Amino acid sequence: MSCQKAALELNTGSQPGPKSPERTEDVTAFEDYGTGLLENKLSVCDFVKIQKAFESPEPRKIICMSREDFTQKMTEIVGWGTKEEYGELFDKVDVAQDGFINWDKLTSFILLELNKQDERAKATVVPQWKDLEFLPVKHKDNIQKVIFLKSSSHYLTISKEGLLAIWGENLKLQETFPITSDATKLKHLWVTSLVSLENVNKIAVAFTSKEICFYDLLSKEEFACQYKLQGLKGTPICMDYWYDPLDANKSILSFGDITGKVQAIAFTAALISLFERPASACEDGEATMTINWAELLSGCHKCCHILEHKLHQGDWVRQVTYNASLDAIISSTTSNTNSVVLAWREKSKKHLHMTSFNIAQGIHAFDYHSWLNLIATAGINNKVCLWNPYVVSKPVGVLWGHSASVIAVQFFVERKQLFSFSKDKVLRLWDIQHQLSIQRIACSFPESQDFRCLFHFDEAHGRLFISFNNRLALLAMKTDASKRVKSHEKAVTCVLYNSILKQVISSDTGSTVSFWMIDTGQKIKQFTGCHGNAEISTMALDANETRLLTGSTDGTVKIWDFNGYCHHTLNVGQDGAVDISQILILEKTILVTGWERYDYASWKTIGRAIAVFRPQNFNQFFIQPEEWKGGIQHHHDILCAAFLPPQTVVTGSYDGEIVLWNNSTESAHHVLHPDYQRLLKSKLDTKPQKLLSAGRSHSTHPVADQSTMGVRNFEIDTEGKNAVMRLCFLKARKNTAVTGGANLVSCGGSGYVRFWDIYKKQLLAEFLAHSGAGTIIMSTDKMNRYLTTGDLDGWLKIWDIEEYCLNSSKNKITKAPTLIRSFQPHEDRISSLEMCEPGGQLLIISSSADCSICVTGVCNAPVWIFGQAKHWHIENYLFLPKRDTNLVESEIQKEISLFSKEESCLDPTEHSLLNKKNKDDSTYNVRPSEDINLGIKYKERSTCMKETQKPYYGEVIKKSFSAFRSLSIGVLEELPEVNKPAFLLDPEKYFRKEPEEERPQIPEAPSLFDTLKAVFDEKNLFPKEILDHERKVKQLCQEKSCEVKKNKK
Repeated sequence: MSCQKAALELNTGSQPGPKSPERTEDVTAFEDYGTGLLENKLSVCDFVKIQKAFESPEPRKIICMSREDFTQKMTEIVGWGTKEEYGELFDKVDVAQDGFINWDKLTSFILLELNKQDERAKATVVPQWKDLEFLPVKHKDNIQKVIFLKSSSHYLTISKEGLLAIWGENLKLQETFPITSDATKLKHLWVTSLVSLENVNKIAVAFTSKEICFYDLLSKEEFACQYKLQGLKGTPICMDYWYDPLDANKSILSFGDITGKVQAIAFTAALISLFERPASACEDGEATMTINWAELLSGCHKCCHILEHKLHQGDWVRQVTYNASLDAIISSTTSNTNSVVLAWREKSKKHLHMTSFNIAQGIHAFDYHSWLNLIATAGINNKVCLWNPYVVSKPVGVLWGHSASVIAVQFFVERKQLFSFSKDKVLRLWDIQHQLSIQRIACSFPESQDFRCLFHFDEAHGRLFISFNNRLALLAMKTDASKRVKSHEKAVTCVLYNSILKQVISSDTGSTVSFWMIDTGQKIKQFTGCHGNAEISTMALDANETRLLTGSTDGTVKIWDFNGYCHHTLNVGQDGAVDISQILILEKTILVTGWERYDYASWKTIGRAIAVFRPQNFNQFFIQPEEWKGGIQHHHDILCAAFLPPQTVVTGSYDGEIVLWNNSTESAHHVLHPDYQRLLKSKLDTKPQKLLSAGRSHSTHPVADQSTMGVRNFEIDTEGKNAVMRLCFLKARKNTAVTGGANLVSCGGSGYVRFWDIYKKQLLAEFLAHSGAGTIIMSTDKMNRYLTTGDLDGWLKIWDIEEYCLNSSKNKITKAPTLIRSFQPHEDRISSLEMCEPGGQLLIISSSADCSICVTGVCNAPVWIFGQAKHWHIENYLFLPKRDTNLVESEIQKEISLFSKEESCLDPTEHSLLNKKNKDDSTYNVRPSEDINLGIKYKERSTCMKETQKPYYGEVIKKSFSAFRSLSIGVLEELPEVNKPAFLLDPEKYFRKEPEEERPQIPEAPSLFDTLKAVFDEKNLFPKEILDHERKVKQLCQEKSCEVKKNKK
């Protein structure tokens, strides 16, 4: 727990005394620990009284109390507690035994105690797991490695036969590729290991042919081999890669072989080139460059050098890794001598100093925890040992409990726990501090004595992968259901707002659609099984907002009314598997975009990426798509689309390309990319003709600057990192065609947001919205004043873009717009965002894979969760932020600067601790809880602290000061004498009445009787035929009336 969080706990209101009823809500899982201690019973009111006792009437004077004074005063001031209890508290605070304490010492002790309690709570929290699930792999041999690519949010698995599988973040298999070298075409040669070189967008694969191949993830071809390292003396069977996050040019690739040799390549200019290209090499950039190991040993390549040792003496090196905090290469074998070797790098960085651990019977694996400075080893003798890296004589702890050989260990870093997995397929979780087993799980693998197991825990996503030969099992952690409100039973995929009904519409992976009232959060109705068991991936409303369109992974789009009746089914995939990404309702057509799906048996595409449906065909229930005349101009999966009336359509794909279409002719005319732009002449023109960078189409930079930008763009911001996840037109900017400026916003890979001018085909601005977050999504309001972005960790950021990129510029803007708010309403990936204005109140609606839907305002509004027990009345909390003049903004900035020094007095470790846990500082972190109205909690917090945000290098710095604290109140100046105005000195001149002038009398109009020349005559007014008909009718009526009278008589 950070000091900030501790302070917030102390600032919750409670009543004084040890038996406060409100204190029972804060009881943690450790009710047996310290509940009787005095420091745990003191309330906020008690601390306020204690603080006043330490306050001095003289400024800058610190009051200290002895033990006798402290016990005497505290019993009198606080009003409860014994002198013995206060004496014990004094002894705990006075660690140095100075005989006195002050207020600073007391508060430091309290904060440290709160931190310790939080650490204990984390350490003994037992994770809950979902059912063991076997993933549908295509591997036919043993799985050798599982890795996660942070840049593109994809998993990679590779098997012994060389099949590389690419998995989405949702663990859906997307593609498989055979990874082979020329030598591995023989059946007896296999893949042994795989590592990801994240800083240079490459992967390295080791083969039994004694070579390591480096594949470029950004190549036009499918994983083209860029470098081939040959001539190794032994077969590499394990590898590890590390790079410096502060200087990505520095990196180390370490590997161990079957001869007991541990080797490492230390790169010094990785971003430029891993190896130097020889002069005789082919000029074609795509050609494979062969590197001989002897060349590296001789020092021919100046951009890298070799480190190696042979201390394992012929034993197979089972695991190797480089640790930056130790600055050492750690390796292990199954031998009982030199079981673990630490090769420390000396000051020259080119020589190694070795220390070794001798462990009985050897070990299978190890892991290192840098915070605890512990090495955990998986012993063949059924023991898990904990070692200090600097003490080789004996372990600092031994964990007993396994009844079979331990084959894998891995730390749960944040919770300071340890996983261990044994050969009898038993998984144990250990509390490191108490060295106790807190969880045991027996995995239901097929019974077999001979198997190869791979163990990998993805802590960021709470996923545990265990392989059994060629099968891959998944254990996913459950979130604490008792503390989290669920809007849906399954992960929410999309959210919409119906402005006519003032309702929120949401869908989930279980094919359920729910309807909610935006004003109160009440659920109105729910449709289940809309697409059977298939996931609903996207939704859309028609122009009148009377029909709902749902797109599913089964390749269909269904059109519903709000009574749950399905009117039409659009067969997008034509009975094939298509992941539908977006539905666009255009003026005369419905355009559906999606991901291409592959048949891995035939290696052919079986689905369309763009499908179009026309209204004239809507005369039957099942509707087949028509041909999109422009074809498919994208090379990769289409992820999003947007429409700008009257006829502009844009589509974005995984490789970062944005294609501009004319909706009337259904033809593409331009392709935009952060690194280039190209003109499409015809349907077949798909060859990327790289021109000037889209952001510098009229650049006048020097050549050196352009080369620098080129390295940055093509080495870092490339395929996967430039993936376009969302496109938004800035429709409120209506004159951009004349005045210039951005009218299209895109976001996606690597957390970047980009602003484009589609008329000039130019990238005007790009900025990093979410650092290290992978892919992000976004939404904007109708007036294009605010932009909301969300990332994979559940963080939301709100940006002020009203005056951002209003004019075209030759130089690309990299400065971010004003950040209004940054907070975390969700615990998992944000799947959809929507901004709406019911009743003039701007709201942000977000859905997440954590099964929740949240709604909040722009500026420090509370966060509500659809499905929480207490309904809200949203009009009582929210208002539109007023932004009248620039003067107000400048005054706010001045006000913030007045307190910059005061903010620096906070604990300097506060921000660093937060940066380790969360990637962004936040104004406040929302954690959903059941049966709690978050609006009430927001009010309680606001009474203690007012928060203001100031944008600073893309982050939010926390401010805590009162609303009127910055007002300077002094003696009013005397007003000078004011001369009376002229209209007061001479009122007759300005206000005298003017004499009335004689006006000629207007003659009265003659009456109608005087002007009437003749009497009205019906014969002159109506035609003769009408008069004759009326006369006959009267005669007929008279005759009938006479007959009736005679009959009565």
